[in-house]
Amino acid sequence: MSVSAPPRPPQPARPSASASSGVILGDQPIRRPDTRSPQVMTRRAWWLIALNFLLPGSAQSLAGSRRLAKIGLSATILMWVLIVAGVAVALLSPSLLTSLASNGFFLLVVQLVLIAYAILWVFLTIDTLRIVRLVKTRPNARPLIAITAIVGLVLGGGGALYAAQQFIAPAREFLASIFTNNAPPVPPSNGYYNFLLLGADSGLGRDSMRFDSISVVSVNAETGAVHITGIPRDLANAPFSDGPMHDLYPDGLEGHKSNSCGWGPGINQLMNAVEICRDDRGVGLYPDAAANSSTPAIEATKSAAEGILGIEIPYYVFVDMKGFADIVDALGGVDITVQERLPEGGGPAYHGQPAEDWAIGWIEPGAQHMDGNTAQWYARSRYTTSDWDRMRRQRELQQAILAQANPANVLTRFQEVAKAGEDLIQTDIPSSLLSFLVPLAAKAKEQPVQTIELTPEGANIDTDHPTAAEYAHVRELIQQNLYPPSPTATPAG
Repeated sequence: MSVSAPPRPPQPARPSASASSGVILGDQPIRRPDTRSPQVMTRRAWWLIALNFLLPGSAQSLAGSRRLAKIGLSATILMWVLIVAGVAVALLSPSLLTSLASNGFFLLVVQLVLIAYAILWVFLTIDTLRIVRLVKTRPNARPLIAITAIVGLVLGGGGALYAAQQFIAPAREFLASIFTNNAPPVPPSNGYYNFLLLGADSGLGRDSMRFDSISVVSVNAETGAVHITGIPRDLANAPFSDGPMHDLYPDGLEGHKSNSCGWGPGINQLMNAVEICRDDRGVGLYPDAAANSSTPAIEATKSAAEGILGIEIPYYVFVDMKGFADIVDALGGVDITVQERLPEGGGPAYHGQPAEDWAIGWIEPGAQHMDGNTAQWYARSRYTTSDWDRMRRQRELQQAILAQANPANVLTRFQEVAKAGEDLIQTDIPSSLLSFLVPLAAKAKEQPVQTIELTPEGANIDTDHPTAAEYAHVRELIQQNLYPPSPTATPAG
């Protein structure tokens, strides 16, 4: 009798391939999807494209290279941390932000970081399109998926590249070209930062460039209040502060007549007296001028302005009228109320002739929005009005430019403004001083600018033959303007 083997217990059925795919799809639908389903692959593609735009690196984390995902996510998180930190610093410590923004090395680092992140975003987008596997998606969705990925790349990576090239790069180049003085900043003098503001035209075929516009800008180091003192270009016999010019002219600037090279006693003749007519071009008087981003003629004019006003003026800003129109155009024009009809054009050859014979155009009275060319003639025109009127118009133009240079306008036109500034401005202001001046500039825009013109009407001074007593009166007037007496309280009753 044979003994049969006991029946084997039933074995669980092995899952089929399709069931296996279904289980895996349920566990990891992004990394291991059902590639046979165009609907599943299309949904997955849209998710990956959206994740690549919202959080670059996350698409690789779910469906691609974990190493690339780590790089992408780390860079993205770092960028967001930097953005949040920048906003926090802007709100809590604007002076720190301006200090960093005026640092050329810091701007270079920011520019390189933005460019690197934009390049990384390109690689992440290309890799995302690879892991999307467009051939497995629905045919009618493939072009739209690819276009959406490219649009996301342009908005994201292109935005980072745009910021690096349109804002950071021009700002860094502007700082590097304008603020070349690396000396430590000079602290405020008796509560004020004082700057010599010079305007001249290097064109018109001049063999020597004289300063046509001379002003001293005093900025209160605490409040940002701005006082501008206009010095007539022909103001004679200017006294000098202690230094080489005072040693040469202890009683004030004197004229010198010569058939070969001479100069008059006016303050704008210092270019001839110091540089043009000296064999050493003024280097013997101011040997350190070039190293400090200045010139002997400018240093001599500083000394004269200090002697006239009785204040310390450590820095200058020179504006070349030849490129003046560019900055006005870069800002989109300026608004000026013209008081009298002014001719455009003219020169020494036309002096004494009716303006109708040589004017190439006219600036009509009334409120006007001027472009650069018109504004330039508004500041230059002088043959039908006095020098005092010309000084007033230049001051009006300076204030109009300050009003137009608001943050929103400068940001929208930043590249044009920075380029115009490179061709327009020279200064010996050190870059290390910008972190103090930028916050003051914001305060200054909220206050009216106080002006004094050293003219017979404005300061009771004879500009052709001023006396020592008149210069003493000017210095007293400046002190009263910069340090007005505090109002006293009225006693009760």
